[in-house]
Parts: sequence; structure tokens; C-alpha cells
Amino acid sequence: MSSDEAYSSFLDQANQETGASKASTQSGIGSTKVIDTDVPGALRSIEHYYTSDADEPFEPVSLRWTGQNMPSENEFKDLIGHTDEISTLSTKEFDPKGQYKEVLAAVEKVGDGMVRVFRAHHGKTRAEYYVVGFDKEGRRIVGMKAKAVES
Repeated sequence: MSSDEAYSSFLDQANQETGASKASTQSGIGSTKVIDTDVPGALRSIEHYYTSDADEPFEPVSLRWTGQNMPSENEFKDLIGHTDEISTLSTKEFDPKGQYKEVLAAVEKVGDGMVRVFRAHHGKTRAEYYVVGFDKEGRRIVGMKAKAVES
């Protein structure tokens, strides 16, 4: 077998479907609750990825909320069914380079104009970022969520 044929055979084997690609699209981050009520149409049309070691897509969030204002960290933790630490970030801390303007603008529009970012920690290197607002009329927390792997 010539070296060209051997190399071609090697490439063919390396590019075969092994099922690993399906696993690689799953970042291994625990999942929390994101939808239990209608999702605003403006959020369904967003196709944006959060840049991290995993580059995961943003997904819509729409959760019933009976409070009068945005939830506290502990209230949000209970709302999404999370058992680890929750922290908040300013929108500037979340998006220092202006990469997620479209996401922030959409959340601001469907909510009450105020955007809050919650970080749901999953160990030391994994997290979920919730970019959310409060839809007072719909009595729900609405926004977008992205998973992140941060090494």
C-alpha cells in the first residue's frame, strides 16, 4: 500500500461517525429548569452562542413567578431547582466586550426593561448563565440561558 493510500485510509477512519460527536455537544453541565410557561416569541428567534470552552447556544427561559419584583439569588435558586451556589453579575461583568448585545436587548424588551444575570455554579469550572427580566404582566421570569465551561 502506498503512503498516500495509507494516509487516506487513516483519514477515513478518523472521520468515521463514532457517536462521540453526540457526547461532545453535551457539555456535561447539570441542567436546571428553564421553561414552565409560554416563551415570548422574541426569545425563540435568538440564535446566539455563549463563548466558553463549550460554546453552547443560548436557550429561552420562561418561568412562572408570583413575586412582585425580580427574585433574589436564593429565590432564583429555588425557582430553577438548583442545589449549588448562585451569584449575580452586572450586565457589564457578563458582557464586557459587547458580544451579547442582541441577547441583552431582547431580554430587556420582553421583561420590564431591567436585566439581571444569575450564574448557577456547577462545581469549579461549569456554570449556567441566566440573562433574565421580569414580565410583570405575564407574572413570569423571562430571558435566555447558556451553559459554560470555564477552565
